[in-house]
Amino acid sequence: MNATVTPSLRVRFACMVYEAMLLFGVLFVAGWLFSTLLEQRNALYLRDALQVWLLLVLALYFAWFWSHGGQTLAMRTWRVRVERADGGNLGFVHALLRYALAWLWFVPGLVLARLSGASGWMLLLFPAVNMAAWAALVWLDPQRQFLHDRLARTRLVRTPLLLGKRGKGVAV
Repeated sequence: MNATVTPSLRVRFACMVYEAMLLFGVLFVAGWLFSTLLEQRNALYLRDALQVWLLLVLALYFAWFWSHGGQTLAMRTWRVRVERADGGNLGFVHALLRYALAWLWFVPGLVLARLSGASGWMLLLFPAVNMAAWAALVWLDPQRQFLHDRLARTRLVRTPLLLGKRGKGVAV
């Protein structure tokens, strides 16, 4: 399989769902460490600091994996790899840029909900419309890359499936 084949949207979304399940554990442990070490007695105490801490943990998680092989565990499972647009490996700073730009999936909708004073189900509607619009932009890109990848000058590619000694597929 050619290394420049773009993964389908279905594969990318499946990878995102699997990544979210894995991140639940990562964020749970990070939150537990934060609340234990800083003796957080209730959810409102140091809430902003906890949010910054969790964003930092996520940034380090993604930047580390993307700059050391281009794949998180979920990406490895689904045979998806992130690389620079020219095919090279991402550096740590480049990976952090991609991470920051990926937040455009959510932040504009959350800001719009906040500025409009939305409440109830509208708090979900604004970010959901933002995410749907962001995902739909993939159809405007000739290589079917997400906009944050285009802005970060990165791309997602499928990795080949190699056959192991027993004829079973092994992702690289």
